Amino acid sequence: MKLAFGRRSAILSVLGLTLLAGISPPTSARAEDFAPIRIGINAGLSADAVNQAAKEAAEKGLKVEVIEFTDWVVPNEALKSKEIDVNYFQHQPFLDQNAKKAGYDFVSVGVGTLTKLGLYSKKYKSIEELPEGAKVAISDDPVNGGRALELLQSIGLIKLRDGLTSAAIPADIVENPKKLDIIELPNQQIPRALDDVDLGQGYPSGMGLFGVDPNSALVFDGVQTRYALRFFVRREDEANKSVQEFVRTYQNSPEVRAILKKHFGDLTVPAWD
Repeated sequence: MKLAFGRRSAILSVLGLTLLAGISPPTSARAEDFAPIRIGINAGLSADAVNQAAKEAAEKGLKVEVIEFTDWVVPNEALKSKEIDVNYFQHQPFLDQNAKKAGYDFVSVGVGTLTKLGLYSKKYKSIEELPEGAKVAISDDPVNGGRALELLQSIGLIKLRDGLTSAAIPADIVENPKKLDIIELPNQQIPRALDDVDLGQGYPSGMGLFGVDPNSALVFDGVQTRYALRFFVRREDEANKSVQEFVRTYQNSPEVRAILKKHFGDLTVPAWD
């Protein structure tokens, strides 16, 4: 299948998970009840859980194509242009920030997982070892970068202007006793930049994709409900029966939970519990 995305290079792969001939759906659901759907996700270890849900959905008669992306721009553009039917890679604050600029009219049809944010290093074993002037890579989007700045503040490395939450940007730093050099990069580039910086923010799934142990962060923040990943659709598709069935399958699958536990332990937890 050729996908007419404007940035094909951002797509890692297209995995078509189809209903195999000879498999009969359970009596509670018929194949004709569901229209095929395409779901866009981030490439990484968390994709294994989505692919597992797609296999289980096929047993119910629901054909799912799982499309993996390597950036955080194309999945929303693909949803807007109807190249996919649902995406699952972002939390509500991230969408809210980007919807203002791009005019997205998406709604959440279910929550997925909650993931801790970590600060990773290939050069140091503890935060205390960081030298003066250390290079610290954070995400260049204002929501996830703000979350990293919050974490840096919580461990005493910087101080932000009063009253800020995830909206903080480097210009909001009012105290920087170690004279940290804050470098903003696209989030997906940070794992590869760890050889060149002293510390970098990251989510466990993204770090695992580049061979970094997801559990190896020097420090993690807490699980925060506002950062739960969500399944988003175009507003006119809020009642899409196939998408709703897929979300139920994902949330109710013991195998999905097992995969998440295997890859991430307690770093990623189901937000629907």
